[in-house]
Amino acid sequence: MTNSIEIQGLNKSYPDFALRNINLTMPGGAIMGLIGENGAGKTTLMKCILNLVRRDSGTITLMGHDNIKEERLAKAEIGVVLDECFFHDTLRPKDVGAILAPAFRDSWDGALYRDYLDKFQLPQGKLIKEFSRGMKMKLSLAAALAHRPKLLLLDEATAGLDPVVRDEILDEFLSFICDEEHSILISSHITSDLEKVADYITYLHQGQIVLSDAKDTILDSYGRVGCTAAQLETIDPADLVRVRRGSFGCEALVSDRKTFHRSYPSLMVDPIALEDIMLFIGKGASA
Repeated sequence: MTNSIEIQGLNKSYPDFALRNINLTMPGGAIMGLIGENGAGKTTLMKCILNLVRRDSGTITLMGHDNIKEERLAKAEIGVVLDECFFHDTLRPKDVGAILAPAFRDSWDGALYRDYLDKFQLPQGKLIKEFSRGMKMKLSLAAALAHRPKLLLLDEATAGLDPVVRDEILDEFLSFICDEEHSILISSHITSDLEKVADYITYLHQGQIVLSDAKDTILDSYGRVGCTAAQLETIDPADLVRVRRGSFGCEALVSDRKTFHRSYPSLMVDPIALEDIMLFIGKGASA
C-alpha cells in the first residue's frame, strides 16, 4: 500500500520560528493525530504539505505524488477542512455545491454532496450565516468529501464543537478510512478525540518532532512515576524523559514503564494520557 504522506528533511524558517528536520511517514488506511502546543508548528506543517508556503528544503510526497513537481495530481486526491468555515455567510449549501462542481470537474459527486447534507441535517436553502459552528464544520466536511478524496487534512476541525457534534464527526472519520484506501491527518488540541480514533500520534514541540509512533504503542509504553525528591535522586536520569518537582513531591515521565518497574520495583508507575505526555514534555524539566 502506498504511504499517504512521506516527508523527508523538511525545513522552514521564519524570523521567530522554524520547522527543523521534519521526517514523517503516514501509512495508507490510517488516521494520524498531530498534537502540539500553540506555536509548535502544526499549521505551518499543514501549509507546507499543501504547498501554500515555500519551504527551505526537504521533500513532501502525497499519495505517491511530489507536492511540487506533481502538485495538481497530489491535490486532486486531497480534501481539506480548516478550523474555520471559509464559505461566505451569504451563500447557502446548494450554492457551495454549484460553485465547487466546476472547480473539481469530473471528480465532483453532486449526489454524494447532497447525501452528506442530508446525513448532517444541513438545509440546502439556509444561509450559512445562520448556521451554528457545528453546522459550518459539517458543511466544510461535506464539501471536502464530495470529490471523493483519498486523503483528508484537518486542522483543528473539531475545536469548539460540543461533545455530541464532535462524536458524530469522529464517527464519520472512522467510516471514511474503513476501506483502508483512505487516510486522515488531523491536528487537534483535543487529545481525547485522538485517543478514540487515531492510529498514530505525532507530537510537534518547538518546531521539531519529539514523538511519533503508533498510538497504542505510546499509551502502552509511557508512564508517570510519583515519588519523593529523595527517591528521584536514586533514579538514573537516562531512565527518565522529563521530571516535575513540586513542594509536595516529584513526578517523572518514563518511556517504557514495564522496564522501569523492573529496575525500580518499589516505585509505582501509572499509565498516562496523551495530554499529560504533552504537559510533561512541554513544561517538564530534563532529568
